[in-house]
Amino acid sequence: MRRKMVWKLAACFAAVLVLFAAVLGGVYASAFRRHTVSVNREAMEAQAASVAETLASFEKGAGTGRGRRGGYGAYLRFLNELAAGEIWIVDTDQSLLAPGRDRMLRNSLPAGAEDIVERVLSGENAWGEGFSDMLDAPALTVGVPILLEGGVSGAVLLHSPISGVNEAVEQALAILCAGAAAALALAGGAAVWLSWRFTAPLEQMRKTALRLAEGDYTAKTAVDQPDEIGQLARTIDRLAERLDAAEAQRAALDQLKQDFVANVSHELRTPVAVLRGSLEVLQDGTVSRREEVSAYYAQMLAESRHLERLVNDLLDLSRLQDVQFRLEAEEVNLCDVVRDAGRAIRQSARGKEISVSVLCPEEAYLLTGDYGRVRQLLMILLDNAVKFSDPGGAVELALEREAGAFAVRVSDHGRGIPPEELPHIFDRFWRAGGGGNRSGTGLGLTIARQIAARHGAEISAESGGGETRFTVRFADRGEGPSEAG
Repeated sequence: MRRKMVWKLAACFAAVLVLFAAVLGGVYASAFRRHTVSVNREAMEAQAASVAETLASFEKGAGTGRGRRGGYGAYLRFLNELAAGEIWIVDTDQSLLAPGRDRMLRNSLPAGAEDIVERVLSGENAWGEGFSDMLDAPALTVGVPILLEGGVSGAVLLHSPISGVNEAVEQALAILCAGAAAALALAGGAAVWLSWRFTAPLEQMRKTALRLAEGDYTAKTAVDQPDEIGQLARTIDRLAERLDAAEAQRAALDQLKQDFVANVSHELRTPVAVLRGSLEVLQDGTVSRREEVSAYYAQMLAESRHLERLVNDLLDLSRLQDVQFRLEAEEVNLCDVVRDAGRAIRQSARGKEISVSVLCPEEAYLLTGDYGRVRQLLMILLDNAVKFSDPGGAVELALEREAGAFAVRVSDHGRGIPPEELPHIFDRFWRAGGGGNRSGTGLGLTIARQIAARHGAEISAESGGGETRFTVRFADRGEGPSEAG
């Protein structure tokens, strides 16, 4: 970024500091000038009051005529030589008596000074800067009345140049400006550093967002701070984790689809080939004997039943994996489902002379679920147990209560499951014995696992010591079937 935010923030900080210094300097200069003028005015008022008292004593003790005026003149010349400013006397006729070299001069008051003189002649102390034009220089004037027993006989006006005040204000402003410049330099460095500290996490998050946009979902901001920026960084990291998980899930789903299509194609190829070959033989008339024709029909019927079962299993698995598919949830007594499945499996077990024992408590084991799907789950397990049991063997179906769960166990004493195949028995199209089992579709246990998952149950298998056992653990009453597949 050419125009980095750090410089923008630093410029904003500097502008604020300059504005603050300017406002502070103006306020300081105004306050300092008012204070200095106030101090000088008080000192001048005291000096003017002393002069007024002295002149009042002249009025009381001296006679009238030029001698009194001469006394005024000598006193005024003496005061002007000693005082830092200039002292004027104004009589009640508002005539100005100013001391000259050898004589008194009577001059008319300037228009701007009449207000001060009028207030003083009315008996008030007054001050102002109205005589600056007449004195040809900025000056502060303080007026004090000359009080006699009969009233006010005149006014004492003490003028003092205020150039010194302005110089003091200018010196103070110069010092303030120097301090502000130094402060601005230090604050500028601090502003740049703070701006960099503020924008560095944003830059890191920008780079992370670009990596996420390019498909790198392992990107992390590496920003850890306890503020809103830190919260935003953690949100981006959480988003990256979810995108990464979604990408992994998508890749797994794509692979699953590819494997599924390949497996379905493989499973359909054999029965379709058998059906086609049988039909071609029958159509060509290669087989003409009644017994052989009947055998071909029987084979085609068996393959068509296998295809029907495969299609039905695929439809069931597709429905169960669809999160939008809803189970017919109701209150189910697990004991009823176990007894029903036990009765149904005995019909197919008789052909192999396999005994089926059902152990189920008398009390009700209630759960919320789909009766038909739970029965389908148990029938898949029982069908496999009968299929892989030796003739004359035994299959056990038992329902027991465990801590916080109902456990249904299906056990048989057949050929068992090799340890290397045990982790894969719930995979799609898996068959015992490396695929030598042609009577099944390889989807039964996958469907059973999906039914268990939709009911919030866990299914597991163990084999060894001449016994194979499948266990399904349902959550106790109050936890209904899960809609997650």
